[in-house]
Amino acid sequence: MKLLTEYLERAVQLESLAADESDGQFKKQLLTQAESYRKLAAERALEYGLPMPSPPQPKIV
Repeated sequence: MKLLTEYLERAVQLESLAADESDGQFKKQLLTQAESYRKLAAERALEYGLPMPSPPQPKIV
């Protein structure tokens, strides 16, 4: 269970960093990494028989 929450926490951290990033290429890389962590979390949820994690929340400005 620990890895599932760690994957999601890391995805949220990367999404937060990307939201504040002005360099478009670096922002894309951060979001790609976040997507990968969310995919790992979804795979782990399936293994544990848990519901799928929620999608990323849009940042409200």
